[in-house]
Amino acid sequence: MRKITVLSMITLDGVMQAPGGPEEDTSNVFEYGGWVPPYSDEEYNEVVKKELAPAEYLLGRLTFEIWEDYWPKHAENWPGINNNNKYILSKTRNQSDWKNSVFIKSLADIEKLKESEGPDIQVWGSSQLIHLLLQHDLVDEFRLKIHPLLLGKGKTLFDNKAIPASFSLNDSIVTSKGVIITHYVKTGEVKTGIFIE
Repeated sequence: MRKITVLSMITLDGVMQAPGGPEEDTSNVFEYGGWVPPYSDEEYNEVVKKELAPAEYLLGRLTFEIWEDYWPKHAENWPGINNNNKYILSKTRNQSDWKNSVFIKSLADIEKLKESEGPDIQVWGSSQLIHLLLQHDLVDEFRLKIHPLLLGKGKTLFDNKAIPASFSLNDSIVTSKGVIITHYVKTGEVKTGIFIE
């Protein structure tokens, strides 16, 4: 069985929309695109470089279309991005000229993919897809970069429909610009107790 890892840049209020640039995703009149670059430093960039190691990817349609327009022309910055499989959950598309793009249609397709043989799978962007995965307990790990700002609106990493689960902190650093970079691994069910008797 393959692991599914969600990699996301988020704000303190959980917004993940358009971290990379003003035109990345302006849906719902989002005006803060490009909120990540001011927080870049050497440590941050080193983590991102490691995360760009070759993998297989599970993406929502909108994120895929952003990638499809950008990465084939800039593949030198992400070794393997063109050659590795990209699985795209979409009801409206079924093909692309970008090689190794595989379109899937349903949750059942994702579950079959997770059960299949192969490398672990990364999910980048794709807020609606992440919500679907969390609603069906399909996320094994989070790699989050938590940025010290509030945006007040935008697409968020979490909704109120995720299946409860507990995670352990596998690794963390705090950059010089206050970004908390974390790696969480799912450990099981949520445990409760009494703090003070």
